[in-house]
Amino acid sequence: MAHTEGVERALRIMTRFVFYSAGAILFCNLLVAQQPPCGSVPSPGYPVLGAPPVVQVLSRSDWAPPACTGWSAIDSATLVATAARFRHADGAEGLRRRIGAISALQGLLYWSTTEKRWQPLILAASALVGPGAEVRPDFGPQEVVANRTLWAEEEDNLLGKATYRIQIMEAGDNRLVFATENHTPLRFLGLPIFSPGEFQSICFLDRESKDVWRYYSLARMGKHASLLLSGHEASLVNRALASYRFLAGIPADQEPQGAR
Repeated sequence: MAHTEGVERALRIMTRFVFYSAGAILFCNLLVAQQPPCGSVPSPGYPVLGAPPVVQVLSRSDWAPPACTGWSAIDSATLVATAARFRHADGAEGLRRRIGAISALQGLLYWSTTEKRWQPLILAASALVGPGAEVRPDFGPQEVVANRTLWAEEEDNLLGKATYRIQIMEAGDNRLVFATENHTPLRFLGLPIFSPGEFQSICFLDRESKDVWRYYSLARMGKHASLLLSGHEASLVNRALASYRFLAGIPADQEPQGAR
């Protein structure tokens, strides 16, 4: 029981990066082709508008990342790929504002499969001037521009503070791409779980029509994640859903809720 609770708590650090989903959830240990929308048909594919997101969780994978991610290959990683469609009336500027609203992550909720209720994940979150630098106001949409690096600090309710690097790769009117990784180690009970740069994600947002956007995210965690996540993929999905709701503008305690 203590081990189960420890894993449940340790997974809370993963919410900021992993994105999202509830509808079709696929858990597998075999290599499955995952392809972000980089000039080819994405896999998993996008669900219809109004349907829950689709997520694939793969453990112990030696998947080779495509060049568009900027990632190098690593062995035995845990991968989470999510595809969704959502309605957003504020255009690309509104999405840039959400990406830059670091402090709004404070109090982010997730559905706990153990406690069977909504619980807070993040106690505090702040934009930073730079790594190890002072706190600053949230980044405005005019600052979320291509080739810009943003810095943030977040405090998990059990794991303390960590610094994250957010690289804005594309920021046009019809497409936004941003990548996130941990700049400082992620720890549990004082022991490092992930070294700097070992927890990565990339998110693609593509406009489909005036107020409909396609959403694809891919997150990758180092080989130690497989030891933590074995048998607890549902918890990982629920924490991912919290970040999806935030970016899509869905109230923090509403559907998609995820695994119960």
